[in-house]
Amino acid sequence: MLEIDAAKIAQEKGNADEKKLAEQMITDHTKTSIELKGLVPADMQSAIPTAPDDSSRKKLDKLRDTKQEDFAGQHDPMQVTAHKDAVSLFERYAKGGDNDKLKDWAGKTLPALQHHLQMAEEMDKNRN
Repeated sequence: MLEIDAAKIAQEKGNADEKKLAEQMITDHTKTSIELKGLVPADMQSAIPTAPDDSSRKKLDKLRDTKQEDFAGQHDPMQVTAHKDAVSLFERYAKGGDNDKLKDWAGKTLPALQHHLQMAEEMDKNRN
């Protein structure tokens, strides 16, 4: 949810590279969210968050409040950090998770996250 919401803000305030990444984030993260929900048993669906947590909301509020000319300085490093965290999480689960379907899904999703990280790092590097 953080990635999708941040991407929507980037579509409004971002430069061309940020808008390109935002489009990719919305497409890919919407797809993976739907896939993940499909893997969760019906009796556990209520455990799936329906809104960003407090930490994510604060990050999104900061992005929304950032002036357009300062947006890259807030957005780009945030994307790098978020995708490093996601890649790490998915790598660990794909190797040692306790649910075979989710392990398989994490392994199949990992290349897209690694590509997002690469795009975010390149965008952040070009900002400096």
